[in-house]
Amino acid sequence: MGRVQARVETELARHLPPADQAPARLHDAMRYAVLGGGKRVRPLLAFAAGETCNADPARVDVVACAVEMIHAYSLVHDDLPCMDDDVLRRGKPTVHVEYDEATALLAGDALQAQAFQILAEQPLADDPAVQVGMIRILAAAAGSRGMAGGQAIDLESVGKTLTLPELEMMHIHKTGALIRAAVQLGALCGASLPPERFARLDRYAKCIGLAFQVVDDVLDCEASTATLGKTAGKDAVQGKPTYVSLLGIARAKELAEELRRDAHEALVEFGDAAMRLRALADYVVLRKF
Repeated sequence: MGRVQARVETELARHLPPADQAPARLHDAMRYAVLGGGKRVRPLLAFAAGETCNADPARVDVVACAVEMIHAYSLVHDDLPCMDDDVLRRGKPTVHVEYDEATALLAGDALQAQAFQILAEQPLADDPAVQVGMIRILAAAAGSRGMAGGQAIDLESVGKTLTLPELEMMHIHKTGALIRAAVQLGALCGASLPPERFARLDRYAKCIGLAFQVVDDVLDCEASTATLGKTAGKDAVQGKPTYVSLLGIARAKELAEELRRDAHEALVEFGDAAMRLRALADYVVLRKF
């Protein structure tokens, strides 16, 4: 993990505009939002999926950075006063606090554009149609039927009690869509997989996406702000529906463990090639921050 995280940090710094290039304040805010923090779970998943089909690491570098830029932009916008109104992210002031709201909004917009720019300008597949498909996957994961749509449902659900299927539907979009995209894009950087094996990878990613959110909800109740690097307990204060509010902490933890087992089951056919994907499933469920 440390090796991949360091590699991704270097590549992100290379693919982001220099901080001293005009407009310097915007570029500085983009780099502030992306660099020097975060677990890099999505890039780690992209590299682990790439290992299942012998992907060229240089190609995975690009998709890992693109997915992480989309993730970072979503965090910048989520923290804005019109959304979750938070002041702390990754242990430091949020972008709109460090700079201002307008700069944070533009930084998020620019990060989204930058993600698609690097996907389009770097060779990622031998077949151009495959690369176009990769751009489509990320666009769908980020859009109204993916992450942005999930955030819209989240905002509409404040103060409401959702059923478990409704809560899962929200997080399949809000959190899960980008995690699925990371796995799919990492795999598409390598040798073509039979459809049924690609579907197994996607099944793994769906389980991990939900498990990630379940554990996030548990940690929001159990961990401290200092440990999380963001404001703890805020979901409860804002009246947001979570797996903990719906199921209780004990049952939420059981659900996360069930999803971890399902993720492992999805990878049985891959043998040792999926070793890192299995390890990441364990990390997602057993992490403490």
